[in-house]
Amino acid sequence: MFTALKLKDENIAEYLLYMWQVEDLLRACQLDIDIVKEKYLSKFSGLTPEQQRQQEKWYEDLIEMMHSEHVTRQGHLQINRNVIANLEELHAKLLAHADKYPYYKAAYYNALPAIVELRRKSGIDQKGEIETCFNLLYGIMLLRMQGKPIEQATQGALKLVSNYISMLSSYYHQDKQSSLDLDD
Repeated sequence: MFTALKLKDENIAEYLLYMWQVEDLLRACQLDIDIVKEKYLSKFSGLTPEQQRQQEKWYEDLIEMMHSEHVTRQGHLQINRNVIANLEELHAKLLAHADKYPYYKAAYYNALPAIVELRRKSGIDQKGEIETCFNLLYGIMLLRMQGKPIEQATQGALKLVSNYISMLSSYYHQDKQSSLDLDD
């Protein structure tokens, strides 16, 4: 919980990847708070009793949300889908104002061939470009955690997509602080 709050304030891309990881963690624990407490939360030290209670409540709430939103086996919570939607909206605004944000436009167009190829390979056309990028980033994170090799072509796509998403994330936080000029 504390990590999520910090990441949400500092880096929206890392926040979203973290939240996807939490969803998978909860699924691995069979969406059972007692298993979450035993296998995961018990590893945290240095928390006050109040912080521990807040953390347990946060995970319980996420489990409840996953049940109510029917994402117990796959998919993402609405709060996470909202982040993707917000990033997609910002992306459209940045492209509409490309004269003010030429580096963003360049990063996007550099990553676009990789995004198109990822969408083609996944066979899932209904996912947007931003979600496709996050699927790549999350998949690479899982491969690295498992110690599996990453193909050279995938590493090239990763570099382009990471640069693009990093820039989008930076602009997201600037926009939240009202320091972007996106008025029409």
